[in-house]
Amino acid sequence: MRWLVPLAVALIVGVALAPAAAAAPASTDETAVASDTDDVRPDPENDTIGWENGYWYDDPLPNVDPNDGLNESELERVVARSMARVEQVRQLEFEQTVPVNLISRETYVERYASGDGSGAPADYRTFDNAKWEALYIVNESADSIAVRNRNRGSTVGGFYSLSQERIVVVSENTETPQLSEVTLSQELFHALQDQQFDLSALDYSTREAHNTADGVVEGDGNLVDQLYAERCKESWDCFEDTTDNNSSDGGGSVPNWGRYFVVFQPYSDGPEFVRQVKQRGGWEAVNELYDSPPTSSAAVAERTTNDAAPASVEIDDQTGENWQRVRPNGRADYAELGQPGVAAMFVRPLYNDANPRSWVVDPNNWFNQTDGGELANDPLNYSVSVADGWNGDRLHAYRNAANETGYVWRINWETESDAREFADGYAQLVAHYGGEAVGENTYRITDTAFADAVWVAVDGDTVTVVNAPTLGELTQVRTSATPQTATPTATEGDDETGETATATPGRTASPTPAADGESTPAADGESTPAADDESTVARGPGLGAVVAVVALLIAGSLARRR
Repeated sequence: MRWLVPLAVALIVGVALAPAAAAAPASTDETAVASDTDDVRPDPENDTIGWENGYWYDDPLPNVDPNDGLNESELERVVARSMARVEQVRQLEFEQTVPVNLISRETYVERYASGDGSGAPADYRTFDNAKWEALYIVNESADSIAVRNRNRGSTVGGFYSLSQERIVVVSENTETPQLSEVTLSQELFHALQDQQFDLSALDYSTREAHNTADGVVEGDGNLVDQLYAERCKESWDCFEDTTDNNSSDGGGSVPNWGRYFVVFQPYSDGPEFVRQVKQRGGWEAVNELYDSPPTSSAAVAERTTNDAAPASVEIDDQTGENWQRVRPNGRADYAELGQPGVAAMFVRPLYNDANPRSWVVDPNNWFNQTDGGELANDPLNYSVSVADGWNGDRLHAYRNAANETGYVWRINWETESDAREFADGYAQLVAHYGGEAVGENTYRITDTAFADAVWVAVDGDTVTVVNAPTLGELTQVRTSATPQTATPTATEGDDETGETATATPGRTASPTPAADGESTPAADGESTPAADDESTVARGPGLGAVVAVVALLIAGSLARRR
């Protein structure tokens, strides 16, 4: 998926065009196609790289007028030439033509990005909410699936469906749907990846596994995207969606930056990771990544292909009689949030308007800039010190008879110093969200939407975080989570005094530095039963598109800092 520039876009009312047929373009409009191909090189005797369905990668398309919208035959010709161009850039051959649908944003939202998660099983929703609450990204009163859908609806520019083997491209044009050829190229390349490397064989079982796989899938895709765009500037005539994406009559920008940043990591780090692999061994070395992917998202961030696998983190369940583990069907019954999750958790306060000068990570360390002050190709630094050194994690979610939730999140670190730095940063994070220490490693948050009790223990190179609705229930979620001070009585603010979270859904503050503001492959994260297309990839932001947006974030964050 390619996210649009800027991310604040309007919801468009438009007409969806029919999908491109799998036949050669000539079968639809022979006269127009013949005139398109006058005075160009003849077709090859056999299918070859750089030629598809009657078009070479450098053929002109004089009879295609994007200004009045693309009809079915015009779309077929654009798709055929774009397939040839993707082949030429990546030096891989399409095995079959890919159907393409061009639809309006309103149609996209209605079909793919609406709903509040009520269609998903209750266990899945409970588990997903607990996972994102652990990162202080979606509060306990909100619905993480609805948040995902809002992110997706305002930003997705296109996607490729593994299960249906087709592409959908979103147009911002109301009257005459158009497309960006570079956006189309990325989705076409995802189809090519699937044909050549079988993307469904990759591990998408957890958020960390998903980000790791996308370090290759989206890293390769966005690198091809960049190379394609460079040729559009230098030698190719390319079509663009000329819609003014700055206009917005209600679309809005990214609704939840925290979730966006977790999912964005492969798009920031992946292209440079793949570029370095290509520099060392050419496209053949990149092809080998699909059989021997990196060991973690952290390895992608650090540009390493020979890292040891992260530690295998285990949690022995220790619950009281009224609590039980949440085990959703159809997916892993544990979460792995990875270094991107840890980094996003700590940078999220940068976008909290309620307390804009309270942060754990300095914005100067979050944004990657060149010596000239411009954004680097990898615009965000997921190796900020408080997240650097991550070496594996695991989260279990729990629920009691009153349908309250808690979790245990255990993180292994490369060194004891890394573990201590995380714990110290976590204490600052709790303070940001209105919490206070009630013991050496026990905290109570009372005045925000994240109102809960938290116990944090450091054991060598491992940190265990336990969350419960009240201080008294910490030992019910995990029997060993004993506060360092005596357990408070009811008169000290426990159950009967209403310590459980009662805030209204959503954050207490707008999450963007200026205006309010993933997806992701498949579903914004792990595959989702029932409510999502489990085999949809490329719902992430194209790197080139996001750079302009992140530049605005730099300006906003640094202005607050001053």
